Amino acid sequence: MCTLEKTASNIFVLTLTGDNEHRLNPTLIGSILSALREAKVQATSGSVLITTSRGKFFSNGLDLAWARAAGSKPKEIERLAHMVKLFKPVVAELISLPMPTIAAVNGHAAAGGMILALSHDYVYMKRDRGVLYMSEVDIGLTLPDYVNALLRAKIGSPSARRDVLLRGAKVRGDEAVRMGIVEGAHDNEERLSGATMRHGIQLSSRMWNGEVYKEIRKSLYPELCVVLGLGDAKVIAKL
Repeated sequence: MCTLEKTASNIFVLTLTGDNEHRLNPTLIGSILSALREAKVQATSGSVLITTSRGKFFSNGLDLAWARAAGSKPKEIERLAHMVKLFKPVVAELISLPMPTIAAVNGHAAAGGMILALSHDYVYMKRDRGVLYMSEVDIGLTLPDYVNALLRAKIGSPSARRDVLLRGAKVRGDEAVRMGIVEGAHDNEERLSGATMRHGIQLSSRMWNGEVYKEIRKSLYPELCVVLGLGDAKVIAKL
């Protein structure tokens, strides 16, 4: 599950709770989506979202154990496809959220967990613990269209995308900074939390119009928005 809290600085903090792997099963996906939609309803000029987690993992991806518990191979595949379908609106909600977004990756972010992180505008990691890892090539899964589109939008270097997807590289904080995937890497959870909160407060102080911010973000990722069903960015002019 997750919680959503709002600070006095107009920052929403979405926390994946518990000390487990935060596997993205229908229950957790639904909880995240509900929290994002609640933040959108409460958003005002200057709102910011920070997503973080408790425990060793940011998120270890889709809940494959839940899929395997279906009892037969066809039902396992059906459950996996169901989770992939359910997760798409989470990515769409983050890409169309009317506020800046920051992911504080304080543990492992694998597969769907990495996609969750990269769906934010900014990503920060811990230096001493945690990796970004697209595990699909190692476990024998292909990627849905919206995941491919997100990775093309968010990892600008072709060689970095190759290493992430075709080599299954487990990318630690400093390397992720060098690859241009994350903004910064910090030595421990306290410094990571401080850096993301400072950045959040800085963004909040600009008091941007959330709808304008959302449409400019959408204009950066036209292919991704088409795949997510978000449509073209709208022109908003307040002169």
